[in-house]
Amino acid sequence: MLPVKRALRHLAALLLAAAVATVPAAAAHASDTPSRGWNDYTCKPSAAHPRPVVLVHGTFGNSVDNWLSLAPYLEDRGYCVYSFDYGQLPGVPVFHGLGPIDKSAEQLSAFVDKVLAATGAAKADLVGHSQGGMMPRYYLKFLGGAAKVNALVGIAPDNHGTTLDGLAALLPYFPGASDLLDAVTPGLADQVVGSAFLTELNAGGDTVPGVHYTVIATRYDEVVTPWRSQYLSGPDVHNVLLQDLCPADLSEHLAIGLYDRIAYHEVANALDPAHATPTTCASVFG
Repeated sequence: MLPVKRALRHLAALLLAAAVATVPAAAAHASDTPSRGWNDYTCKPSAAHPRPVVLVHGTFGNSVDNWLSLAPYLEDRGYCVYSFDYGQLPGVPVFHGLGPIDKSAEQLSAFVDKVLAATGAAKADLVGHSQGGMMPRYYLKFLGGAAKVNALVGIAPDNHGTTLDGLAALLPYFPGASDLLDAVTPGLADQVVGSAFLTELNAGGDTVPGVHYTVIATRYDEVVTPWRSQYLSGPDVHNVLLQDLCPADLSEHLAIGLYDRIAYHEVANALDPAHATPTTCASVFG
């Protein structure tokens, strides 16, 4: 049997390989890369959409690849849209969201300030996929973000951690495995059910006053498990199961964030609830 450290390095390599396989081949990675108005710092929010939208990528994601579909979708609907890279590890290009999540929240805080200064808006809306839907809650709760954010929309967020479909339960059987995971990729360790980070984040309640929360989940999620752990509890929370909107939608963890227009329609509803329209299977054509 391989030693624990060697086995975990193999696991990390497999995770990276899987991440590579999910990145569109033609995608060019560059922080703050504009795309038809995306990350255009001359964009001024309209009366119809008065708040800029900040997109927060997931683990192994980046500011471009995670948003090749959703950013144009929102821009075409008149939003000023922005994205950024966070959680970079030294010597690891392209794949981000691996650093300590509290430090990533500090990066989000600085980026929101940058966007608000550029647009002149009083508040922003946040839309995040996976870790990107959970990490902003630290910013809202501990870093003063609630005063600067109107809404947080989480697409398949790991709000209460993940068992990695049961794999996390195996860690106690490998002495030193948890410590190595924490040392090599702390952003992953922070997302495991029962981590110190998640215990702090969820102590005293899931939400903070003044922010509107939406969670969009899929029952076929194989990364954030069990999928119901994504849901939030609080007075201003809207939890949505994708299959309640369209039973035929088979999107799993990556698809719901990368290209599912049914989920995107629900994102648009959350950003502009006054003009929301029913989300159905036909929303894929919208």
